[in-house]
Amino acid sequence: MATVILVRHGRTTANQAGVLAGRTPGVRLDSVGRDQAARTGARLAPVPLVGVVVSPLERCRQTARYILEAQASERDAPSTLIEKAITECDYGEWQGRSLKELSKEALWSVVQGQPSAAHFPGGESLGAMQARSVAAIRRHDAAFEAEHGPGAVWVAVSHGDIIKSVLADALGMHLDLFQRISVGPASVSIVRYGTNRPDVVSTNTDSGDLSWLRAASPTPDAQVGGGAGHEAPATL
Repeated sequence: MATVILVRHGRTTANQAGVLAGRTPGVRLDSVGRDQAARTGARLAPVPLVGVVVSPLERCRQTARYILEAQASERDAPSTLIEKAITECDYGEWQGRSLKELSKEALWSVVQGQPSAAHFPGGESLGAMQARSVAAIRRHDAAFEAEHGPGAVWVAVSHGDIIKSVLADALGMHLDLFQRISVGPASVSIVRYGTNRPDVVSTNTDSGDLSWLRAASPTPDAQVGGGAGHEAPATL
């Protein structure tokens, strides 16, 4: 089975300012976000990626460039595809407003406690967001495996709520529980969609060796008892 690495974009000027950027154009990584994205690119450099699928928003395209540049220094660059279905949630009238202000809205408690019932005024529901993003990730995963074989490793660069919703689906969690998942800027989460069930390999990591993915031989069966895991890196 293929392996998808879910990468959130690095920190942005809007993140730092406490503003819900949504799909606002021109929101870019700040200096911290650029450093985060570069570190993620370096973590992924040893991994032979077959493709990078990217949200069309600028902050994700910036983050993807760091990943692609690190790959290019090691081998031929992977294929790149812009995918609208993994773009940020359409927050509608909430877009561009401060989180402090939004926390006073009645809808805020619904977003926190019952996300499946949340529909942003003038925008989309969190349920619709999850449906489109999960469908896109699973579709691309199947396509990469069909083209490159079960050892294929690819990256999807997207947004916090998108990745949280994809992880919730892979974990078999109801959307109402997805706020229990944290996805930090430029973090790496890893999922494999097996024939029996998805395998959530890791979530929300921002450091650590990933070179073991080069030699990974995933199996669709769960490792009863935990399995042997992967070898530690030769150098720390």
